Amino acid sequence: GDTVTGFWRRRLLKIFPNHIVTWAATIVLFAGTAVPVQVWLPNLFLIQSWFPDPAVHMGLNTPAWSLCSELLFYLLFPLLIGPVLRIGERALWGWAAAMAGCMAAVQLATDFLAPASPPAPGTDVTVWQFWFGYNFPPMRMFEFVLGMLLARLVLAGAFPRVRVLPAALLCVAGYAAALEVPFLYGLTLTNIVPISLLICAVARADADGTPTVLRSRTMQWLGEASFGFYLVQQIVLSFTRTTLMDHRTYSVPVGIAVIAAEFAASLVLGRLLLVCVERPLMQRWARPRRKQPAAPAEAPSQRPLTHAS
Repeated sequence: GDTVTGFWRRRLLKIFPNHIVTWAATIVLFAGTAVPVQVWLPNLFLIQSWFPDPAVHMGLNTPAWSLCSELLFYLLFPLLIGPVLRIGERALWGWAAAMAGCMAAVQLATDFLAPASPPAPGTDVTVWQFWFGYNFPPMRMFEFVLGMLLARLVLAGAFPRVRVLPAALLCVAGYAAALEVPFLYGLTLTNIVPISLLICAVARADADGTPTVLRSRTMQWLGEASFGFYLVQQIVLSFTRTTLMDHRTYSVPVGIAVIAAEFAASLVLGRLLLVCVERPLMQRWARPRRKQPAAPAEAPSQRPLTHAS
């Protein structure tokens, strides 16, 4: 029942204001005038992940690379929702399996067909492989469509009842498996089934009114701040490491205290983004203002009624 422009307006207001603030903070704190236009301009408009050069798609505020994928998802969602809603309930599982198969195909193509390029730092894959298999937004569309299909299964009551705790433990096992398989296949494939089970288990619990830890006020408070937290965490880590610590190393107890302080600072800044940027703009601009009804025309003068009449 929503409109395309209304949906797009709310999604852009959710993403861009926080992004612009953290983009500017990165420029001020780290980059100054040294950042070339071919780096800061794509990052500003959230198209940096379309470029295979890591200096571009991982430049400035690194976590913002994923917002490029979000932006693509939201732009295409009005075109996708109709076809997804027309899929018969019995065919939903087949389409969900097809999306997981496409994710596997992306990694296989990335593994065996990638052109030669320099190795990506900290990995055993090349720069091109890491970009195409992980950062390039169109390759992440299969996960987004899978989420739409899973939502339909939950809404239809066709998803099996899975308890939240076992699903969470399965996710932990998936992350452990990701450390053992080849790097490319550990990026998404080892956890696509566990994370799907966990998301749907939590969604079913919410729909059924089942109490979970996520219903607590503390978890809801953290959830509201999570988007801002995600965008500021790399800024806090880098500023602490490079500016405050000057790349020095410390003992384990001091290091733990530094990590705790970084976490607290990221949480506070993330909450400030919510309160000072995201929430006010969403409240003001997310929905169009209703036009005030025109004042009724003045009625022609009439003879005042008497009590008797």
